[in-house]
Amino acid sequence: MSPVFRIFSLTLLAFGCYGQYAYVQPAQRVILPKVIDGNTAAMWANGELHIFHSTGVPTRSKGPDQFQLANTESVNFDSSEHQPVWFEAVWRDEDGTLFMWYHNEPGGVCSGNDLTAPRIGAAVSYDNGKTVQDLGLILESGDPFDCTAKNGFFAGGHGDFSVIPDREKNYFYFLFTNYGGVLAEQGVAIARMPFADRFQPGSAVKKYHQGAWDEPGRGGRMTPIFAASVAWNVSNTDSHWGPSIHWNTYLEQYVVLLNHACCSPGWPQVGVYASFNTDLSRPQDWVYPYRILENAQIAHQPGYYPQVLGLESDGTDTLAGQIARLYVHGESDFEIVFSKDTPTIVPTDPCDPDSGQFCPEVSGPRPKSVYPEKVPGLPGPHRNLKLNR
Repeated sequence: MSPVFRIFSLTLLAFGCYGQYAYVQPAQRVILPKVIDGNTAAMWANGELHIFHSTGVPTRSKGPDQFQLANTESVNFDSSEHQPVWFEAVWRDEDGTLFMWYHNEPGGVCSGNDLTAPRIGAAVSYDNGKTVQDLGLILESGDPFDCTAKNGFFAGGHGDFSVIPDREKNYFYFLFTNYGGVLAEQGVAIARMPFADRFQPGSAVKKYHQGAWDEPGRGGRMTPIFAASVAWNVSNTDSHWGPSIHWNTYLEQYVVLLNHACCSPGWPQVGVYASFNTDLSRPQDWVYPYRILENAQIAHQPGYYPQVLGLESDGTDTLAGQIARLYVHGESDFEIVFSKDTPTIVPTDPCDPDSGQFCPEVSGPRPKSVYPEKVPGLPGPHRNLKLNR
């Protein structure tokens, strides 16, 4: 079977039970400017697409579209306390005010090693991200750090996230990775903040926990929407991480793309996974994630940070249509295509998630790992600058 058809048929299998599906098709390679080490946030201003990328020191590029980005320059962030910083999500108001959210990795978390514990903060810009004012931290773990953690990077914390407003602009929703605490709360979690509180986010962010949105963003508990099967403090973690969410105008649904680390040291990437939901206020409705791209099909490694960039005139990382560019670690070798039709290739056996099939009746946290594949020898995400010198 050819690699392209293999990807296509795997994806049809993934979404065949549900009636909607996505598949990838090869496209001419596009490489975003600079090194990518997280979600690449994008927005339009003055007829140009602006993207934000970082390896701890944030930069901004712009151009007429995603295929002609240049003019890369540093972002002047006014906070010395919240460095190094990765701007992973943005939202631009109609009056030009740009709200930005960042992943921060503090130093000195653990004595004797370089483990850190990420946290998430908010910022604002009045010149399209050239200069940025810190609004402070909004999402932070309240669990004790585990300085004996074996994943190589994190002793806990919240990070690797994306942000999107609901269609009515009632709330901003934050999908983030929780790397610590009890296993039942590790994995990809969700929080939200009233849209009206974006200028003063402070204590406005609330985490989702056991059916309610009442846990504080800083220190509160959470119920993950995609739970880890094996904890992040051991070397063989098994968990989704790094969600990148967009509103798909064709499907009229939210789509999230995910990494999946499993099940040996070094955060080996199993592949790119996808899930769907029509209502962000109902985290229990996220459908069971399924792989749409194998790591072996990703030409550049490590194959982290999947996301879309929409091809429409207003397309960004949070808005896309039927066909979008699929980027992995800042490079795109594929388009991702979304369909409402029932695929012609469907499972012939009863839908069984333990066999690796996608089943619509299985949603929310996955009860156990159904992904036995291992891809040994890949490096972990180069988040901690000291580990990558």
